[in-house]
Formats: sequence, C-alpha cells, structure tokens
Amino acid sequence: MLETSYNNHLTRASSTLTFIDLFAGIGGFRIGFQNQGYKCVFSCEIDKACQDVYYDNFSEKPFDDIKQLDPDDIPDFNVLLAGFPCQPFSICGYRRGFEDTRGTLFFDICRIIDHKYPDAVLLENVKYLIYHDHGRTLNTIIRTLNDFGYKVGYEILNAKNFGTPQHRERIFIVCLKDKYFNFSELHTRATPKLRDFLDKEGDFEILPKEDYTLIDHPVKQKSGLIFVGYRNKNTFKKGIRPNTQHLSRVHHQPNRIYSVDGVHPTLPSQETAGRFFIYFPESSIVRKLTISECYRIMGFPRDFKSCPINGRSYLQLGNSVFIPQVEEIARSIKIQLGEPDESQRKASSALQPFLFH
Repeated sequence: MLETSYNNHLTRASSTLTFIDLFAGIGGFRIGFQNQGYKCVFSCEIDKACQDVYYDNFSEKPFDDIKQLDPDDIPDFNVLLAGFPCQPFSICGYRRGFEDTRGTLFFDICRIIDHKYPDAVLLENVKYLIYHDHGRTLNTIIRTLNDFGYKVGYEILNAKNFGTPQHRERIFIVCLKDKYFNFSELHTRATPKLRDFLDKEGDFEILPKEDYTLIDHPVKQKSGLIFVGYRNKNTFKKGIRPNTQHLSRVHHQPNRIYSVDGVHPTLPSQETAGRFFIYFPESSIVRKLTISECYRIMGFPRDFKSCPINGRSYLQLGNSVFIPQVEEIARSIKIQLGEPDESQRKASSALQPFLFH
C-alpha cells in the first residue's frame, strides 16, 4: 500500500471538491484548482527534479511511476487532472475502445477512471494532438472516454485570452457524466502587452547591437506577436535570396526577437537555455527574458520555489500549464457540476499581483 499523508476524501456534501494530480510536473494544475477551493488528495509524477520542486511547494512527494500504481491505493476524488504525454497509439483507429490504448500512458489514466469513475476528467495536451496519426489518436481517446460513460468535449484554448502576454495554444479535454462541458462559459480577458509583465530593474543579459539585426517595418501578427528581428547567426548562404537570411532554419525560434509591445511566443520545454529575446523600441535594447519573468507569464505566484538549476526550470515551465487559465476551467467545472460559484470571494485570479503599474 502507498505510504501517504493525504487527508481522507471529502464528499460533495462537504462543498469541497477533491482532485488527483497525475503527470503533475511542478504543480501548475494543482495551484489553479486549489485557488478555486478544490483539495488535492493524491499526486503522481515520475521526474525526480519535478518531484523535488513539487515537494518544496506542497510538502508532498508525488508517487512516481503511474504504471506501478494500484487504483485501490488512491483516495476517492471528484476530478481527475492529467497533462499526459502523447505517446504513439500503436494500434489506434481499430475501434477496440479501451484495448486501443494499451501500451500508452493514457491507458494508465483509463485504469484509474475505470476503477474510480470520478465526476469529471480534465486532460491537457499540445495542440497537435488533434492531428496526431491523422486524428485517430484523439478519436481513440474520445471513444474510450465515451465508453466509460462520459460526455466528452474538447477545445483549443490560447493562454493569451486568459490574462497573459503569451501565445500558447493547448487542447483541453473535459469529461462530465451527465452533460457536455460548455466551453463558452469560460471567462476570457483582453490580451495584455508583454511589457506589463517585465521587471523594471535587474541584472539583465543585454544583447550587443552587432549580434542582432532588426527588420524594417515590423507588423503585429494576428497572434499578437510582433517579430522585429533576429540574432545574427552563421548560416549557409549559397543560393539564399538577398534579405531572406532571417528565414533560414537557424533564424527560427529561439533566434527570433519580439517586441515587448506584443505577446511572446509559447515558452517551449525544448529551450533549456532560455534564449527568449525581447526588444524595447523606446530604448532600442534587446535582452533576454529572465527566468522570473518566464514564471510570471506562466502565472506562477511570486513565492513559488523553483528549481535552482535554470535549465531544468525552463524545461519544467515549458511542460507546465498557464495557471489562471486552469483556474478558470476549475471555476467553470465546479459550476457545471452544480456547485456554488465561490469566485466572488476572490476579486481576480492569481495573476493580478504580477502586473506593474
């Protein structure tokens, strides 16, 4: 049996909804749901560095390998949360339901759902899950969840519509027992500018002028990005048309530079060096986004204890969720499950303290 210090399950009658945090990472999902009054009763995360950060912030070490987890050892709960890895579904598309997911980590989520049958399931993944294996992977996931008795809905949500200057699209899959989750009830916000989330002072890493090139007449894209230039990198130039060097592969992310008067591209888990360069037009300065600013635009609270190794922090952030977006989903799930809306007890989400005036 698991040796845990989790509290016993609180029933719906107690007005406190409970959840489990699978593939927990550094706890972004947990913070969002706890901000809406939910209580975590179990967590699971295999990465040791993430486990350390999770423990530092929640005084709780997650169970490690979900494949070794016996559902009987999990307390009862209302909501299952999982930002699960998208492993290939080797035989998906053959309409074998639960059997189609064997060999994937999604199957382990299914084992828990099959045993516990919670009130709601919330899954998160990269946008391209929709296109994986020509759509058969997503179809298998939805069909399997349908077979468990859930009404399954999904939506591509962009973090920039929930209070952050970051163009970050993710798919959220929400499963309820008696009705489809109404994504239109989510409260969105106007997209802020990146500069409103930046430190005014600090030990900034400023890029020398000879190390970058600004383009003429930058235009704000539909996404909110304002691409203004690129770092000067040695590249294969033979056959390249004049003035198109910035289109070379080496000038794609992370070598592009964006204005602070727009939004920032998605913070990826692959960029462990944190090469995110921003441009201040009023001073014509290009500098790196600091690690604390990255945590800020992901919605983490100021007192969050991050990994002391920056490379791991960037990876963990890239794999995390935008917290106020998750908090808004948590609020709406509670209402659609028939719980009272307690959002009025909080004037705004956890993002408010990050804004500078």
